Amino acid sequence: MVYEKIISMICDEFGMEPDGLNENTNLIDDIGIDSVDVVELVVELENEFGLDEIPEEELRKLRTIGDLAAYVSAHTEE
Repeated sequence: MVYEKIISMICDEFGMEPDGLNENTNLIDDIGIDSVDVVELVVELENEFGLDEIPEEELRKLRTIGDLAAYVSAHTEE
């Protein structure tokens, strides 16, 4: 559920096709989004999943779609 929702959000936000994305897709290298886009995506994730603000040191670790899904899953009850 979390992974699929993140894929959907990325596709909607950045005009991507879901079949081109997987858990190893790197947000910056593979999708080509910049650091501002990453922050905007994280804010959307925080709102969508009811997360507290993700600390900056954690943000630096979120490099792939799988990283995002794992973080959200660990910090929500979904």
